Amino acid sequence: MAGISNSKSGFIIYLCVGYYLIMAVLAPGFFTLNNTMNLLFNLLPLLIIAIGQTYVMLTAGIDLSVTSIVAMCSVLGGFMMSSDTGLFQSEFAAILFGISTMLLGGALIGTINGFAVAKLGMPAFMVTLTTMILFSGLAIWLTQSQNLYNLPEAFIDMPYTSLLGIPIPVYVGLLVVLVAYFLLNRTIFGEWIYAVGANTKTAKISGVNVPKTIVLVYVFSGLCAAVGAILYTARLETGSPVMGQNILLDVIGAVVIGGTSLFGGKGKIAWTFFGALFMTLLDNSLNLLNLSFFIIMVVKGSVILGAAILNTVLEKSLKAT
Repeated sequence: MAGISNSKSGFIIYLCVGYYLIMAVLAPGFFTLNNTMNLLFNLLPLLIIAIGQTYVMLTAGIDLSVTSIVAMCSVLGGFMMSSDTGLFQSEFAAILFGISTMLLGGALIGTINGFAVAKLGMPAFMVTLTTMILFSGLAIWLTQSQNLYNLPEAFIDMPYTSLLGIPIPVYVGLLVVLVAYFLLNRTIFGEWIYAVGANTKTAKISGVNVPKTIVLVYVFSGLCAAVGAILYTARLETGSPVMGQNILLDVIGAVVIGGTSLFGGKGKIAWTFFGALFMTLLDNSLNLLNLSFFIIMVVKGSVILGAAILNTVLEKSLKAT
């Protein structure tokens, strides 16, 4: 198993490096400082949301609602922070309550997903597809399809504010990565996640609290989506009811290309990091090549499908041996 793990890590690393070098030659403007910063700012929220998705997929589930969580949290944060609503006179209070509300909203939607899957026994695909539609519609209805502007200056300056020469979003991303890694590799909760994904029945017999584990991974996914919404909202300087509507393919692609098993029980945070990096490189380079949105979606879909087929073949070959 260690050999398979190392081969997966090595493959995705070589893939990222090779693709970067090729696009540095083929795509005008790819190998520039400005584009490198764009890559970084696009990578961070995608990585954070994909980490939450990794937790869910490790339990053999899936969370399609992350796009609606991003939109809903962006709207909630916009309502709390926008000077147009006049809820807070203090900029600090507006930011504090805005971010807290976004995190609470993400956790709440995650709890709804987890409860429906774990306690009601509903399929994860159906549950999260339903909540995706529900909360996407709710975000649009609450705002009447209008963006929320006039957010606090300190909040919208956050992506460009540096501490010791490093942008604040990098610290946010690093914190999420470290927390996710610690929970997955150094706690009993992480062992439960892998056990549930490997075999639910065996996990129950072994004393794993399966329902609790499933609920918590969806809550974690909701929180990660909320953190992603914070970064997106700050960078775009607006609370938007359609924010994140096109990221679902990238999120799932990052996890699948990273090598996390579609059947649960196998996956690592490091794999997802390189999967998210590859999806960011892919999206950025295709846009620099001035390809249409539809062509880009075809390319992304083909790449993800290829990765899914490869993962499935590897899983079946391992079971056969």
